[in-house]
Amino acid sequence: MARRDKAGWTRTSTWTETRTPEPCYVSAMSTNTPSQGGRAAAGSGAGSPERAGSPRRAEDAGKAFAELYRIVARLRAPDGCPWDREQSPESLRGSLIEESYELVEAIDEADPAHVAEEAGDIFLLATMISYMHEERGDYAVADALVGIVEKLIRRHPHVFGDVEAKDSADVLRQWGEIKEKVEGRRKKDSILDGVPASFPPLERAYKLQKKAAKVGFDWSRPEDVWAKAREELHEAEAACEEATERGDKEALEDELGDLLFSAINVARFLDIDPALALRRSVAKFERRFRHVEKRMAESGKPLAPPPESGWSPDEASARLAEMDAYWEEAKRSEAR
Repeated sequence: MARRDKAGWTRTSTWTETRTPEPCYVSAMSTNTPSQGGRAAAGSGAGSPERAGSPRRAEDAGKAFAELYRIVARLRAPDGCPWDREQSPESLRGSLIEESYELVEAIDEADPAHVAEEAGDIFLLATMISYMHEERGDYAVADALVGIVEKLIRRHPHVFGDVEAKDSADVLRQWGEIKEKVEGRRKKDSILDGVPASFPPLERAYKLQKKAAKVGFDWSRPEDVWAKAREELHEAEAACEEATERGDKEALEDELGDLLFSAINVARFLDIDPALALRRSVAKFERRFRHVEKRMAESGKPLAPPPESGWSPDEASARLAEMDAYWEEAKRSEAR
Protein backbone atom coordinates (compact mmCIF):
# COMPACT_ATOMS: atom_id res chain seq x y z
CA MET A 1 0.00 0.00 0.00
CA ALA A 2 1.58 3.26 -1.08
CA ARG A 3 1.07 6.57 0.64
CA ARG A 4 2.32 10.07 -0.01
CA ASP A 5 4.02 12.06 2.71
CA LYS A 6 3.72 15.81 3.16
CA ALA A 7 6.56 16.53 0.76
CA GLY A 8 4.80 14.65 -2.02
CA TRP A 9 7.04 11.58 -1.96
CA THR A 10 5.36 8.23 -2.49
CA ARG A 11 6.40 5.65 0.09
CA THR A 12 5.78 1.96 -0.62
CA SER A 13 5.59 -0.87 1.87
CA THR A 14 9.32 -1.54 1.30
CA TRP A 15 10.13 2.18 1.82
CA THR A 16 11.48 2.63 -1.67
CA GLU A 17 10.59 6.05 -2.96
CA THR A 18 9.44 7.42 -6.26
CA ARG A 19 8.61 11.01 -7.03
CA THR A 20 5.09 11.59 -8.29
CA PRO A 21 5.42 13.63 -11.49
CA GLU A 22 3.16 16.41 -10.33
CA PRO A 23 4.52 19.91 -11.10
CA CYS A 24 3.77 22.51 -8.48
CA TYR A 25 2.82 25.06 -11.11
CA VAL A 26 2.87 25.75 -14.85
CA SER A 27 5.14 28.63 -15.84
CA ALA A 28 3.29 31.61 -17.19
CA MET A 29 6.26 32.26 -19.45
CA SER A 30 6.34 28.97 -21.30
CA THR A 31 4.56 25.64 -21.65
CA ASN A 32 7.75 23.98 -22.88
CA THR A 33 9.62 21.46 -20.78
CA PRO A 34 13.15 22.32 -19.65
CA SER A 35 15.76 21.88 -22.35
CA GLN A 36 18.81 19.65 -22.06
CA GLY A 37 21.22 20.76 -19.39
CA GLY A 38 18.37 21.77 -17.09
CA ARG A 39 17.82 25.19 -18.62
CA ALA A 40 14.23 26.30 -18.93
CA ALA A 41 13.07 27.61 -22.29
CA ALA A 42 12.10 30.91 -20.74
CA GLY A 43 9.97 33.31 -22.71
CA SER A 44 9.37 30.91 -25.61
CA GLY A 45 5.73 30.09 -24.88
CA ALA A 46 2.90 31.02 -27.19
CA GLY A 47 0.20 33.52 -26.33
CA SER A 48 0.34 36.49 -23.98
CA PRO A 49 2.42 35.82 -20.87
CA GLU A 50 1.35 37.04 -17.46
CA ARG A 51 2.54 40.49 -16.53
CA ALA A 52 5.59 40.56 -14.25
CA GLY A 53 4.46 41.18 -10.68
CA SER A 54 0.88 40.07 -11.30
CA PRO A 55 -1.05 38.10 -8.63
CA ARG A 56 -0.70 34.98 -10.80
CA ARG A 57 3.07 35.38 -10.93
CA ALA A 58 3.20 35.95 -7.16
CA GLU A 59 1.17 32.79 -6.59
CA ASP A 60 3.40 30.78 -8.93
CA ALA A 61 6.53 32.02 -7.16
CA GLY A 62 5.09 31.06 -3.78
CA LYS A 63 4.23 27.56 -4.95
CA ALA A 64 7.64 27.07 -6.54
CA PHE A 65 9.46 28.23 -3.41
CA ALA A 66 7.33 25.95 -1.23
CA GLU A 67 8.36 23.04 -3.46
CA LEU A 68 12.01 24.07 -3.18
CA TYR A 69 11.70 24.16 0.61
CA ARG A 70 10.16 20.67 0.66
CA ILE A 71 12.94 19.29 -1.54
CA VAL A 72 15.65 20.83 0.65
CA ALA A 73 13.96 19.34 3.72
CA ARG A 74 13.83 15.94 2.02
CA LEU A 75 17.52 16.10 1.10
CA ARG A 76 18.43 16.95 4.70
CA ALA A 77 16.19 14.29 6.22
CA PRO A 78 17.79 11.35 8.11
CA ASP A 79 17.22 9.11 5.09
CA GLY A 80 18.01 11.89 2.60
CA CYS A 81 21.14 12.53 0.56
CA PRO A 82 24.40 11.71 2.41
CA TRP A 83 26.29 14.52 0.68
CA ASP A 84 23.65 17.16 1.43
CA ARG A 85 23.43 16.01 5.05
CA GLU A 86 27.19 16.44 5.46
CA GLN A 87 27.10 20.08 4.40
CA SER A 88 27.05 23.08 6.73
CA PRO A 89 26.69 26.85 6.23
CA GLU A 90 30.47 27.06 6.47
CA SER A 91 31.09 24.37 3.84
CA LEU A 92 28.74 26.11 1.39
CA ARG A 93 30.46 29.50 1.53
CA GLY A 94 32.71 28.71 -1.41
CA SER A 95 29.81 27.41 -3.46
CA LEU A 96 27.84 30.58 -2.76
CA ILE A 97 30.68 32.75 -4.09
CA GLU A 98 31.22 30.46 -7.10
CA GLU A 99 27.53 30.41 -8.02
CA SER A 100 27.33 34.20 -7.67
CA TYR A 101 30.10 34.59 -10.22
CA GLU A 102 28.39 32.09 -12.51
CA LEU A 103 25.21 34.17 -12.30
CA VAL A 104 27.21 37.28 -13.23
CA GLU A 105 28.67 35.38 -16.20
CA ALA A 106 25.18 34.34 -17.34
CA ILE A 107 24.03 37.97 -17.13
CA ASP A 108 27.05 39.02 -19.21
CA GLU A 109 26.07 36.42 -21.82
CA ALA A 110 22.58 37.98 -22.04
CA ASP A 111 21.15 34.45 -21.99
CA PRO A 112 17.85 34.52 -20.03
CA ALA A 113 17.64 30.72 -19.79
CA HIS A 114 21.15 30.56 -18.33
CA VAL A 115 20.36 33.42 -15.96
CA ALA A 116 17.29 31.53 -14.75
CA GLU A 117 19.37 28.40 -14.13
CA GLU A 118 22.09 30.23 -12.18
CA ALA A 119 19.57 32.31 -10.22
CA GLY A 120 17.95 29.02 -9.23
CA ASP A 121 21.28 27.81 -7.86
CA ILE A 122 21.52 30.94 -5.70
CA PHE A 123 17.97 30.38 -4.43
CA LEU A 124 18.92 26.80 -3.58
CA LEU A 125 22.03 27.75 -1.62
CA ALA A 126 20.28 30.55 0.28
CA THR A 127 17.41 28.20 1.16
CA MET A 128 19.74 25.34 2.09
CA ILE A 129 21.85 27.54 4.39
CA SER A 130 18.76 28.99 6.10
CA TYR A 131 17.24 25.51 6.46
CA MET A 132 20.40 24.36 8.25
CA HIS A 133 19.90 27.19 10.75
CA GLU A 134 16.25 26.19 11.06
CA GLU A 135 17.38 22.67 11.96
CA ARG A 136 19.60 24.10 14.70
CA GLY A 137 16.76 26.21 16.06
CA ASP A 138 18.54 29.49 15.24
CA TYR A 139 15.81 30.88 12.98
CA ALA A 140 13.28 29.56 10.46
CA VAL A 141 13.52 29.98 6.70
CA ALA A 142 10.30 31.98 6.94
CA ASP A 143 11.96 34.32 9.44
CA ALA A 144 14.57 35.28 6.86
CA LEU A 145 11.87 35.96 4.26
CA VAL A 146 9.68 37.93 6.68
CA GLY A 147 12.75 39.87 7.79
CA ILE A 148 13.67 41.03 4.30
CA VAL A 149 10.03 41.86 3.49
CA GLU A 150 9.77 44.03 6.60
CA LYS A 151 13.12 45.68 5.85
CA LEU A 152 12.12 46.51 2.28
CA ILE A 153 8.85 48.08 3.41
CA ARG A 154 10.52 49.96 6.25
CA ARG A 155 13.28 51.34 4.03
CA HIS A 156 10.94 52.40 1.22
CA PRO A 157 8.50 54.80 2.90
CA HIS A 158 8.44 56.75 -0.36
CA VAL A 159 6.79 53.69 -1.95
CA PHE A 160 4.80 52.13 0.92
CA GLY A 161 4.22 55.30 2.97
CA ASP A 162 3.68 59.01 2.49
CA VAL A 163 7.32 60.15 2.38
CA GLU A 164 8.62 61.80 -0.79
CA ALA A 165 11.93 61.06 -2.50
CA LYS A 166 12.73 63.09 -5.60
CA ASP A 167 15.74 61.08 -6.73
CA SER A 168 18.18 58.32 -5.82
CA ALA A 169 20.23 60.69 -3.65
CA ASP A 170 17.13 61.31 -1.49
CA VAL A 171 16.56 57.57 -1.23
CA LEU A 172 20.14 56.87 -0.09
CA ARG A 173 20.04 59.69 2.48
CA GLN A 174 16.70 58.37 3.73
CA TRP A 175 18.10 54.85 4.07
CA GLY A 176 20.93 56.12 6.24
CA GLU A 177 18.51 57.92 8.56
CA ILE A 178 16.23 54.87 8.83
CA LYS A 179 19.13 52.57 9.68
CA GLU A 180 20.26 54.87 12.49
CA LYS A 181 17.02 56.39 13.85
CA VAL A 182 14.40 53.69 13.16
CA GLU A 183 16.42 50.48 13.25
CA GLY A 184 18.66 51.73 16.04
CA ARG A 185 21.90 50.78 14.37
CA ARG A 186 24.91 52.28 16.08
CA LYS A 187 26.49 55.05 14.10
CA LYS A 188 29.69 53.71 12.62
CA ASP A 189 33.04 54.90 13.90
CA SER A 190 34.07 55.34 10.26
CA ILE A 191 32.17 55.55 7.01
CA LEU A 192 34.46 52.73 5.86
CA ASP A 193 33.06 50.31 8.46
CA GLY A 194 30.27 49.24 6.11
CA VAL A 195 32.69 47.53 3.71
CA PRO A 196 33.18 43.88 4.78
CA ALA A 197 36.78 42.83 5.34
CA SER A 198 35.89 39.51 3.70
CA PHE A 199 35.39 41.14 0.29
CA PRO A 200 37.91 40.19 -2.41
CA PRO A 201 40.62 42.91 -2.54
CA LEU A 202 39.53 44.39 -5.87
CA GLU A 203 35.90 44.76 -4.80
CA ARG A 204 36.90 46.04 -1.36
CA ALA A 205 39.19 48.71 -2.81
CA TYR A 206 36.38 49.86 -5.10
CA LYS A 207 33.84 50.04 -2.25
CA LEU A 208 36.24 51.86 0.09
CA GLN A 209 36.98 54.45 -2.57
CA LYS A 210 33.27 54.98 -3.19
CA LYS A 211 32.64 55.46 0.52
CA ALA A 212 35.41 58.05 0.81
CA ALA A 213 34.21 59.87 -2.31
CA LYS A 214 30.75 60.32 -0.77
CA VAL A 215 32.18 62.74 1.80
CA GLY A 216 34.18 64.67 -0.78
CA PHE A 217 37.50 62.83 -0.53
CA ASP A 218 37.81 62.57 -4.29
CA TRP A 219 39.37 64.10 -7.36
CA SER A 220 37.43 66.89 -9.06
CA ARG A 221 38.63 66.37 -12.64
CA PRO A 222 39.27 63.25 -14.76
CA GLU A 223 42.69 64.53 -15.79
CA ASP A 224 43.76 64.60 -12.13
CA VAL A 225 42.84 60.94 -11.72
CA TRP A 226 44.80 59.98 -14.81
CA ALA A 227 47.76 62.08 -13.66
CA LYS A 228 47.80 60.24 -10.33
CA ALA A 229 47.68 56.89 -12.12
CA ARG A 230 50.64 57.90 -14.31
CA GLU A 231 52.50 59.10 -11.22
CA GLU A 232 51.95 55.75 -9.53
CA LEU A 233 53.09 53.94 -12.67
CA HIS A 234 56.38 55.84 -12.82
CA GLU A 235 56.96 55.43 -9.08
CA ALA A 236 56.20 51.72 -9.26
CA GLU A 237 58.53 51.22 -12.20
CA ALA A 238 61.45 52.94 -10.46
CA ALA A 239 60.78 51.39 -7.05
CA CYS A 240 60.33 47.91 -8.49
CA GLU A 241 63.69 48.08 -10.23
CA GLU A 242 65.35 48.89 -6.91
CA ALA A 243 63.29 46.30 -4.99
CA THR A 244 64.12 43.61 -7.54
CA GLU A 245 67.84 44.29 -7.17
CA ARG A 246 67.48 43.96 -3.38
CA GLY A 247 65.17 40.97 -3.65
CA ASP A 248 62.61 42.88 -1.58
CA LYS A 249 59.32 41.19 -2.45
CA GLU A 250 57.36 43.13 0.18
CA ALA A 251 58.38 46.43 -1.41
CA LEU A 252 57.37 45.07 -4.82
CA GLU A 253 53.93 44.13 -3.49
CA ASP A 254 53.55 47.57 -1.91
CA GLU A 255 54.35 49.49 -5.10
CA LEU A 256 52.31 47.25 -7.40
CA GLY A 257 49.42 47.42 -4.93
CA ASP A 258 49.47 51.22 -5.14
CA LEU A 259 49.43 50.97 -8.92
CA LEU A 260 46.45 48.60 -8.92
CA PHE A 261 44.64 50.81 -6.41
CA SER A 262 45.11 53.79 -8.74
CA ALA A 263 43.75 51.82 -11.70
CA ILE A 264 40.66 50.92 -9.65
CA ASN A 265 40.28 54.59 -8.75
CA VAL A 266 40.27 55.57 -12.43
CA ALA A 267 37.54 53.02 -13.11
CA ARG A 268 35.48 54.27 -10.16
CA PHE A 269 35.80 57.90 -11.22
CA LEU A 270 34.57 56.97 -14.70
CA ASP A 271 31.62 55.10 -13.12
CA ILE A 272 32.92 51.70 -14.22
CA ASP A 273 32.85 48.68 -11.93
CA PRO A 274 36.49 47.48 -12.08
CA ALA A 275 35.55 43.87 -11.34
CA LEU A 276 33.22 43.77 -14.35
CA ALA A 277 35.79 45.55 -16.52
CA LEU A 278 38.44 43.01 -15.48
CA ARG A 279 36.05 40.14 -16.20
CA ARG A 280 35.66 41.42 -19.76
CA SER A 281 39.44 41.66 -20.21
CA VAL A 282 39.98 38.18 -18.79
CA ALA A 283 37.34 36.76 -21.12
CA LYS A 284 38.98 38.59 -24.04
CA PHE A 285 42.41 37.18 -23.19
CA GLU A 286 41.02 33.66 -22.83
CA ARG A 287 39.17 33.88 -26.14
CA ARG A 288 42.23 35.13 -28.03
CA PHE A 289 44.68 32.70 -26.44
CA ARG A 290 42.41 29.77 -27.24
CA HIS A 291 42.53 30.95 -30.85
CA VAL A 292 46.35 30.97 -30.68
CA GLU A 293 46.32 27.41 -29.29
CA LYS A 294 43.96 26.25 -32.03
CA ARG A 295 45.99 27.82 -34.85
CA MET A 296 49.29 26.48 -33.48
CA ALA A 297 47.77 23.01 -33.29
CA GLU A 298 46.52 23.32 -36.88
CA SER A 299 50.04 24.23 -38.01
CA GLY A 300 51.43 21.19 -36.22
CA LYS A 301 53.66 23.25 -33.94
CA PRO A 302 53.72 22.76 -30.16
CA LEU A 303 53.27 25.68 -27.80
CA ALA A 304 55.80 24.44 -25.25
CA PRO A 305 59.43 23.61 -26.03
CA PRO A 306 60.63 19.98 -26.00
CA PRO A 307 61.30 19.09 -22.33
CA GLU A 308 64.55 17.31 -23.12
CA SER A 309 66.24 20.02 -25.20
CA GLY A 310 64.25 23.24 -25.10
CA TRP A 311 64.47 25.87 -27.84
CA SER A 312 67.34 27.97 -28.95
CA PRO A 313 66.90 31.76 -28.62
CA ASP A 314 66.18 32.03 -32.35
CA GLU A 315 63.58 29.24 -32.21
CA ALA A 316 61.89 30.79 -29.18
CA SER A 317 61.78 34.18 -30.91
CA ALA A 318 60.30 32.68 -34.09
CA ARG A 319 57.70 30.75 -32.11
CA LEU A 320 56.69 33.88 -30.19
CA ALA A 321 56.40 35.86 -33.44
CA GLU A 322 54.08 33.19 -34.83
CA MET A 323 51.91 33.23 -31.72
CA ASP A 324 51.77 37.04 -31.87
CA ALA A 325 50.57 36.80 -35.47
CA TYR A 326 47.75 34.46 -34.46
CA TRP A 327 46.91 36.78 -31.55
CA GLU A 328 46.54 39.71 -33.96
CA GLU A 329 44.47 37.45 -36.22
CA ALA A 330 42.08 36.85 -33.29
CA LYS A 331 41.86 40.61 -32.64
CA ARG A 332 41.01 41.29 -36.29
CA SER A 333 38.29 38.64 -36.29
CA GLU A 334 36.68 40.28 -33.24
CA ALA A 335 36.69 43.69 -34.91
CA ARG A 336 34.65 42.50 -37.89
